[in-house]
Amino acid sequence: MVGQTLTPTYFRPGTLHKDDGITQDRPFEDGGEEWILLDGTPASCTQIGLWHLFNDRGPIDVIVSGPNYGRNTTAVFALSSGTLGAALEGATMGKKSIALSYAFDSRDHDPETIAAASRVSTKLIEKFASEWPEDVHVYSINVPLRKGVEEQLITYTDMIQNKWTSGSSFTVLKEGADDQDPNTEELKIRDAGKSADAANGEKPTYRDHVTFKWSPNFADVRDASLAAGKGDGWHVLQGHITVTPLKANFWHLPHYTGEIKLDEMASSHLELAKNRALAIVQHPEPYVQPLIVKALRNTHSIAFDVVEQDVALHHPDRPCVSFRDYEDLNFDHAMQHSTTALVCAYVIRKALIRKHYLSNTIATWLTKHPDSALGNHFKPSVHFELDYAEFLDDALVDAWDLHESMQRNDATTELSSKEWWILKPGMSDGGQGIQLFSSLQELQSIFDAWDPPSDDEGEEGEDGAETDHEQDTKQVAMTSQLRHFIVQPYIANPALLPSHNNHKFHVRTYVLAVGALKVFVYKEMLALFAAKPYQHPSTTGSDAQIDLTQHLTNTCFQDESTKHSSVYSFWNIQESALPAGWQEAIFAQICQVTGEVFKAAAREQMVHFQSIPNAFEVFGVDFLVDEHQNVWLLELNAYPDFKQTGEALQDKIVGGLFEGIVRTAVVPFFGGPAPDVKDDRMILVADIDLGRR
Repeated sequence: MVGQTLTPTYFRPGTLHKDDGITQDRPFEDGGEEWILLDGTPASCTQIGLWHLFNDRGPIDVIVSGPNYGRNTTAVFALSSGTLGAALEGATMGKKSIALSYAFDSRDHDPETIAAASRVSTKLIEKFASEWPEDVHVYSINVPLRKGVEEQLITYTDMIQNKWTSGSSFTVLKEGADDQDPNTEELKIRDAGKSADAANGEKPTYRDHVTFKWSPNFADVRDASLAAGKGDGWHVLQGHITVTPLKANFWHLPHYTGEIKLDEMASSHLELAKNRALAIVQHPEPYVQPLIVKALRNTHSIAFDVVEQDVALHHPDRPCVSFRDYEDLNFDHAMQHSTTALVCAYVIRKALIRKHYLSNTIATWLTKHPDSALGNHFKPSVHFELDYAEFLDDALVDAWDLHESMQRNDATTELSSKEWWILKPGMSDGGQGIQLFSSLQELQSIFDAWDPPSDDEGEEGEDGAETDHEQDTKQVAMTSQLRHFIVQPYIANPALLPSHNNHKFHVRTYVLAVGALKVFVYKEMLALFAAKPYQHPSTTGSDAQIDLTQHLTNTCFQDESTKHSSVYSFWNIQESALPAGWQEAIFAQICQVTGEVFKAAAREQMVHFQSIPNAFEVFGVDFLVDEHQNVWLLELNAYPDFKQTGEALQDKIVGGLFEGIVRTAVVPFFGGPAPDVKDDRMILVADIDLGRR
């Protein structure tokens, strides 16, 4: 464009399907319809049209580039497309921009086919212009010119990343070769699937003056599209209308998936604005982020503007749901806008997620409700605070059950008869600090190993190397850092599955708490297995170190070599050694215990568990199954580690969970329909009216 002067001409369309329009060098002066033609690139037309030619018409709502007569699918077409170039030029100036292309296999189609393509294109343009998400810069739309196009699937697609694999897209011609009719030549290229004149080119032995004719091998694009099995080029070959949302950097947005239904468009901008909500999705785990976005996109009852970056709420009363890290949630805004702001966590829920608080929650509930199911599904705990190992005796002075158990152990020499206990730091995760013991001496040794060396013990060994004590301190957090602890009777005889080589396992259940307060158990559960086959702790002998990899089922405790073989769908486990219906019996216990523990927290621990109507939260709840198939509650985790599910079960387990969360907690809050009662994936286990509205 350097040095060029662009000159507009003015055009007035004539009769439809007839070439009788009027073109002139000066604007029409009668106020009638007028198109302005520019002898520049498509991108230059965007610039000039936007800033110079229509200043008297008010602000531009949307830039439409096209319809281009020919597809702009796959990277090889898109990257050299003037149609997309014009739209991208608009995007770089902050304008809503759409690149529209008509895909065809031949130029032989009747006016009705083109009219149908134009009608569906118009509807799509109107839809996106009025529902523009904040994270989309450009829509690339490809509409096949085929009969029945208005009945075809309209779908979000990504852009197939392909290349020209057969060399140049131009054929060398001898000097003086005449131009050919473009329609005829294009038909020859498409029918042949290769360069129309490739056989005529002779490689010269010296440089000659030659001309070039565009004749790409369209088979490259077709083969790449067919091989992809999905994406824009593949869908267009199936006759589908494709919509590819783009950033102005040629990266497609992968969370736009599924069918687009034109008949569900709002009948007016007023209705549309009323039914739209802002969704801020900034989950701290990249594994989860696209699954949340996909779940929000796929709901049809409420339209969400999904943004994945921090945004300022210019309209504080606008309906808004936030999927963010706990520390990033704007609880002040949520408290001030209780009917329009929904957040993905409760402000206070220590009664459930801190091990020592959970123990107290259940103990208090059982005191008032001795017949509660929790009595048979939670091991009573001793919880204490300890800063330094030397004060352990003082910290356990009131631990009567523990002392009695240790005295019984001291009185027996049979290791198999000893009662084992498990030590858990109250505020740690990932298996950190968990230990087994069967005597107070062993427990004291655990804390002694964690305490930092005193000043007179020195910092290094004689050779300057780290002491064993320093290495232990680096491996496990120090006592003064962990501080809160619980000890519980250890379930030393867990259920073992011969089909899984007798590795110990626990069941990871996802629980959704909604408002104040309904509690749902997500039926799709995980079975997480230990890295090594289980052995009773007594088999290690009195002096041997217990191999915790046999006992800890948390995958955070495992290295990468065993994680992939440690996580399974609970319902897909086939085990003939257990009685028929064992999985259903375990699930029924899980539902009962879950409902009961939330009742305990909501009714008896209102200071430490404060549910509010405009919040919801997902908890990862862990249960252990003993040899009698009795279920024991282990712990509840806020912001559970979803990525331990792995890739194979990502969509089925975690993706399905967030679809259920949106359907159960988010959509009804914004006035959408309640979830279908026939949906058996989210099981209501507690409906507690706390009188909070």
